[in-house]
Amino acid sequence: MTRTSRPSATACSSWRARPSTWRMAAETRSGLLLDWGGVMTSNLMSSFSAFCEAEGLDPGALVGIFRANREARELLFAFEEGRIEETEFELGLAGLLGVASAEGLIDRLFSGSLLEEAMVGAVRAARAGGVRTGLISNSWGTSRYPHELLAELFDGIVLSGEVGIRKPAPRIYELGARAIGVAPARCVFVDDLPFNLPPAERLGMATVHHTSAEHTIAQLERLLGISLRADEPDAAVG
Repeated sequence: MTRTSRPSATACSSWRARPSTWRMAAETRSGLLLDWGGVMTSNLMSSFSAFCEAEGLDPGALVGIFRANREARELLFAFEEGRIEETEFELGLAGLLGVASAEGLIDRLFSGSLLEEAMVGAVRAARAGGVRTGLISNSWGTSRYPHELLAELFDGIVLSGEVGIRKPAPRIYELGARAIGVAPARCVFVDDLPFNLPPAERLGMATVHHTSAEHTIAQLERLLGISLRADEPDAAVG
């Protein structure tokens, strides 16, 4: 499994140097790159809404403050890029939200997030079928990821807090493709946030907007050409 660290300018430009390689066999998708929260887990917005209600806030308060408040966005970006520590992020966000206690804020935010078993099974099946698999995640710290499971599921891992780049910056998708050793034009990228998809598409990746495990798995079976469901035979999908 490849774990990507902060990239050099040379490393980030290497895929750009070979556009003809991207186009070669573009229809053949042999790499699968996925987001974590909201794709490999249950819907994060539901967890965030439950947190807000438990704190006596409007259910949409967290998402709303990131959309409307520049200071909140800058705080989030700094945390996701690994420029500030968890404690600083929690203190800053608690103050902006008007939450009494900053301690354990991130744990409370994600307390309603559950592993999406159908997606876990699909990634296992993809990897067993010879597809190279990778994770590209905007991280809120790294300690909460199930690292043993990640090692089982993914050939390469790119966490924003470790590389200092966050989606939707194009370089992080390049790093994801590099981490699994597959040219971007032979990769599929899955994310639950639509605005994270266009940069991947511009690199030649096929993309799937994740709205449910059922929808995503059906799309991936078509793009990868293999069955990803435990109750179906391991055969090519036409």
